[in-house]
Amino acid sequence: MQIVWIIIILSAIGLISGVLIFLVNKYLPREPESLKKAEQVSENLPGYNCGACGYPGCFAYAQAVAKDKNVITTNPCTSVMQDEQMLKGIENALGVKLDLSQMNKKAVVCCYGVTEKLGDYEGIKTCTSANNVIGGFKKCPYGCLGLGDCIPVCPQKAIEIDKERNIAVIDPEKCTGCGLCVSECPKNLIELVPAESNIVFRCHYTQLKDIPGREKCDEGCLHCRKCYKACEYDAIIWNKEKGIPEFDFSKCEMCGECIKVCPHGRLIEFCNVCPSKKEKAAAKK
Repeated sequence: MQIVWIIIILSAIGLISGVLIFLVNKYLPREPESLKKAEQVSENLPGYNCGACGYPGCFAYAQAVAKDKNVITTNPCTSVMQDEQMLKGIENALGVKLDLSQMNKKAVVCCYGVTEKLGDYEGIKTCTSANNVIGGFKKCPYGCLGLGDCIPVCPQKAIEIDKERNIAVIDPEKCTGCGLCVSECPKNLIELVPAESNIVFRCHYTQLKDIPGREKCDEGCLHCRKCYKACEYDAIIWNKEKGIPEFDFSKCEMCGECIKVCPHGRLIEFCNVCPSKKEKAAAKK
């Protein structure tokens, strides 16, 4: 009889456990699909938590990517772009085919660096500190201060200070487009552009109300719109708020007309280009 009772009790426990498991599985909320997908994406990220993508960590980035697939293109992880296995893992997790040409970026400094100094700066030698003192020590309120806050954050050592112009310059061959330097610039002068960009604009002066004692440098954008009017391919968009041109690199044919008509020709210059466009531009000359 004891054996019979043991069998009955164990069977009852098993039956009750089975019913409880069924009820839990049916009525308790399941793991959100986005969280499951975020975990899959996270498994294919480097785990550095460097913040270069614009998010506080790799899992936060994975969550953003899981909710919006476009994030992987607008805020690419440079480590993923250089690792074929991680890239394929994310493609499988998202069910997409990623185009590296749309993700690959380079950083450029939007300043030519010929503005005069207001005086000698004797404070803490960082751009952030200098910017906190009446917006910096240069006449142009949008000019690069050249104290190199961006240099130590660059993992590729792609940034140095041009001693002649006293501004930061970025080596496009070394730059991987991680974006860490972008957030370090207190003047917001560093921008990420597609790696195959063929034109770069070297000014960031915004048309605002006059600032006493401050003015753009002699080589700054005149807001004349000549480059905008000269482009036959609709590759230049005029930003009315900032009063400066912006470029649609996918439409640019490298005809060079914008460079020719710019009163300060050095503001617009050819950048790194893919061979096909370079050859095409040379053939037009």
